Amino acid sequence: MEIPYLDLRAQNRSIKTELDRAIAEVIATNSFVLGPSVTRFETAFADFCQSRHCIGVNNGTNALVLALRALEIGPGDEVIAPAHTFIATIAAIRHAGAKPVLVDVDPVSRNLDPNQLDDAITDATRAIMPVHLYGRPAAMDDILTIADKHGLPVIEDAAQAHGARYDGKRVGSIGRIAGFSFYPGKNLGALGEAGAVTTDDDVLAEKVRMLRDHGSREKYRHELLGYNARMEGIQGAVLDIKLKYIEQWNGARLHVAEQYNELLVDTPVTCPTFDNDLHQVFHLYVIECDRRDALQAHLKKNGVTTLIHYPIPNHLQPAFADLGYGEGDFPVTEKLCREILSLPIYPELSDEQVAYVCSQVRSFFD
Repeated sequence: MEIPYLDLRAQNRSIKTELDRAIAEVIATNSFVLGPSVTRFETAFADFCQSRHCIGVNNGTNALVLALRALEIGPGDEVIAPAHTFIATIAAIRHAGAKPVLVDVDPVSRNLDPNQLDDAITDATRAIMPVHLYGRPAAMDDILTIADKHGLPVIEDAAQAHGARYDGKRVGSIGRIAGFSFYPGKNLGALGEAGAVTTDDDVLAEKVRMLRDHGSREKYRHELLGYNARMEGIQGAVLDIKLKYIEQWNGARLHVAEQYNELLVDTPVTCPTFDNDLHQVFHLYVIECDRRDALQAHLKKNGVTTLIHYPIPNHLQPAFADLGYGEGDFPVTEKLCREILSLPIYPELSDEQVAYVCSQVRSFFD
């Protein structure tokens, strides 16, 4: 049996008629950048996220950059972020001109460890940026308590967590402002690059709208030095269609994760934990194994494609060498990067396919 890590064709095929109609409407109206399809999606996604505002942008990285810029964070400022995350989290801080200050993650949740925040905060700290990694919400109550004590805004990196809830609240509505990615492989994915910023703050929302469009709120009058970060009309139309199915698709992902946990329960791998206070959306299903590379090779040999999210810790990336971190600075992150392995997960993955993946994991240890 051949099982791909991700099968986007199956999802897009299931709603092809709707997608074709929506894309044809954009073409017919020549609304290729922003326009009515983007506005419709922004309204729907803001409502979905329980936020007052959604501003569609061209990708998830720029969503974070614009959130930082709207908060007037830049050179001389520090922003705290988890060491274990996709590079875009840390890169966005650098692109805004600020300095990333990394903290290690909790070994169970794999998200930012709130117990390490106080020691990381300095007079130059201007924000905390937790990541809802793999679709599991970060420990927002503890993070917000510490942030409020120091008068710091919290910027949620929700790029992997569309629809996740923490204590009943949707991610993207818990901090001061949030950034989402709609990269094709995400739970809510565009047919290309796209992203969004959500916030309840009217002033921040208006600044982000201006920053995404060359710093203007009216054509050819530029009040800020902005970016060309506008969402394309076709992506807005696609996302508006797909948003109707996100709860169904997230439910299917949860079912896959539950099957994995049940079928791998007595194997030597460490599976993700479930927390009753959280609604996880399992963008990724990530196990840990101290023989990770051999296990991955075995699965590949038997038709199962896997990935590693992420093999090189951010603090050891050449691009961030100037931050001054070294090996051993973040031991939990470094251990995860040696042991994590992402198994196939997508809504269309069948019980039979999940069972086959698990049988091959078991055969490796047998």
